[in-house]
Amino acid sequence: MSGNEPGTGQGAGTGYAPGVPESGPPAVAPTRRRGAQGTRLLLLEAAAALFAERGYERATVRDIAERAGVNQALLFRYFGSKKALFGEVVALGGRQQLNSTPPGELFEAALRGMLGHQGADPGDRALETFLRSIGDSDEVTTAVREMGDDYARVLATLSTADDRGLRADLALSWMLGIGLMRVVVGKQPLADADPDAVCALVTGALGTLLEDLPRSAPPAS
Repeated sequence: MSGNEPGTGQGAGTGYAPGVPESGPPAVAPTRRRGAQGTRLLLLEAAAALFAERGYERATVRDIAERAGVNQALLFRYFGSKKALFGEVVALGGRQQLNSTPPGELFEAALRGMLGHQGADPGDRALETFLRSIGDSDEVTTAVREMGDDYARVLATLSTADDRGLRADLALSWMLGIGLMRVVVGKQPLADADPDAVCALVTGALGTLLEDLPRSAPPAS
């Protein structure tokens, strides 16, 4: 059929006639675009959560698709591979937090992301993904190392010392060590400590490294 026969042309059976403004153009293409974007976002959100919970290796394509509520074939359609999806999750989460958080608030925001897990923002768990995935493969290690470099670069702006790059690396290392002991190892009493108390103690002690880092107030007793 050519598409010009009765019942097959544009708007057939819908009351639509070309050139009639009140009817508007067909909605098929925009609906498809919205559907694709929505599916892609669901996959990104599911992958961000699972990578943060399990790390790269143990977060399977099947589990990501199931959490997103879609067929796993769509993951490969939109991202090409699990590794490419991981790279996008790391870039999205890290960049989102880096771009939306003032330098003076970045340390505490990232630390709280590892301590609390309450936020829906993928950036809230960017460094937890870092912790659980480091060493899984060379390509994954490179992606998370680059994210760490970006965080350290911002933290270095909180010091005027000549060795501020080293100071930023030490601050980031402490943050990641706290996350490792609390999130991955589950070391007590840190694992169940009040996030407000942890933040107050850590930001207070970090004043000798990053002199412009704001101090978090201790929780009310």
